[in-house]
Amino acid sequence: MLSYRHGYHAGNPADVFKHSVLVTLVRAMQAKPRGILFIDTHAGAGGYQLDSEIALKTAEFRAGIGALWHASDLDPIRADYLDQVRSCNPDGQLRHYPGSPELVRNLLRREDRLVLCDLHPAEQATLRERFGKDRQVRVISGDGYAALRGLLPPPGGRGLVLIDPSWELKDEAARLEAAMQQALRRFAHGVYAIWYPLIEGRDIDLQALPQRLGLGPEQWLDLCIRFPQEQRLGRMFASGMAIINCPYRLRQTLVDWHSTLR
Repeated sequence: MLSYRHGYHAGNPADVFKHSVLVTLVRAMQAKPRGILFIDTHAGAGGYQLDSEIALKTAEFRAGIGALWHASDLDPIRADYLDQVRSCNPDGQLRHYPGSPELVRNLLRREDRLVLCDLHPAEQATLRERFGKDRQVRVISGDGYAALRGLLPPPGGRGLVLIDPSWELKDEAARLEAAMQQALRRFAHGVYAIWYPLIEGRDIDLQALPQRLGLGPEQWLDLCIRFPQEQRLGRMFASGMAIINCPYRLRQTLVDWHSTLR
């Protein structure tokens, strides 16, 4: 249950897609002045050294952020994301990859707050070392799904929840659905971003989730990309970001951008 370590996969093509969408969501929500509570239910370590033994063992980042590192003609969404990663490598050498906690933290305004959750003891320790003294960040050790009960609705009425599990548990889809049922009862107009993989031989399908959650078509946006053969990650051939309550003005932008990636 606690075996998954994202350090093996940091910066891979799935991360590039997921974090491009995440940065864009944060930007869109910050177009309004009121403060936002950002919640990461499966935060991992927060950031990763790509020259470490764990990252080099799989070297998945080479087909992901490594392939983009010297790009200069990217679309605005990926260009903004790449700028955020480059800011974490000020000498111009790709050595560090910011996970979602670090990406969001670097984008926080003074009025925004960030909550990070993780079950893995080693990841908890790293998060506390990295963010423990940060007044805008709270680290919660334990189940991110369970933590939502005490965090929602946010005091200011605006929030973005990133749900990014490893999908190694057989009951992950059921746990996700139960957590979302409760979260939407508490915070119906919140923005929720759910990352998911498509893996050969495994049934990870969120197509029925909107109906089961009672969501209308305008509340659900499913963005999924298939990897070209050279970017496939073992049996993972695609990944997606499903967004509940996507900011209205961003929705068509994401749809148009997604169509260019296929």
